Amino acid sequence: MATKALKVWAAAAALGAGVLAGCGSGGGEAMIDPGDGGEYGPVIEPSAFVADIDHPYLPLTPGSRWVYEGVEDGGSERVEVVVTGERREVMGVSTVVVQDRVFEDGELVEDTADWFAQDAEGNVWYFGEDSKELEDGEVVSTEGSWEAGVDGALPGIVMLANPAVGEAYRQEYSAGEAEDVAEVAEVMASASVPAGDFSEVLVIREWNPLEPDVVEEKHHAPGVGVVLEFIVEGGEGRIELIEQS
Repeated sequence: MATKALKVWAAAAALGAGVLAGCGSGGGEAMIDPGDGGEYGPVIEPSAFVADIDHPYLPLTPGSRWVYEGVEDGGSERVEVVVTGERREVMGVSTVVVQDRVFEDGELVEDTADWFAQDAEGNVWYFGEDSKELEDGEVVSTEGSWEAGVDGALPGIVMLANPAVGEAYRQEYSAGEAEDVAEVAEVMASASVPAGDFSEVLVIREWNPLEPDVVEEKHHAPGVGVVLEFIVEGGEGRIELIEQS
């Protein structure tokens, strides 16, 4: 992406203009169609959610930590993700707070708290984020922040309980701010990164109608989570898992 870092655990950040046909403030051909005809309105029942997030492809156990390194637009990037012991209630659901910190050429440029929860069927939902962009240690923008249930924003699914190739879905929805959609591309891939060699890798392709020229892929290994992410169309960027604890 041109100005904002790759997003590892949460949905990818939006930058450009334009929206998915039938949902948002304009038209255009959808590169990934979630199949709802633009009529998106998930019903959230807090009692349908469980306390822990133990999905094999997106395990979010408090205390877990992942470190990624790579390049984006010619510069070095390091991403540190930590599952905190904190929880935040969103739409009546107790969510797990995950801290995602992005460093470019050694400088902290983004510090985000993402909110996730798992339902009883095993789907992992994304309820929003508190995002801060920084320059020289000072917060210069919170533009990417949004919260499900506020100003029409709605949660989405970041990991299906039983992913199958071809399934498409919304990862988030806040008109003009957060409109990522995703599609299951592969279910038995492999990946080799500095942290190791992985099999039975799940590949998720992501697209944002607010940035219609960019397509990303995230590779999830069982028992680990995201091990690799890269931009496949519309830019340059690749980060790999180098450490997990």
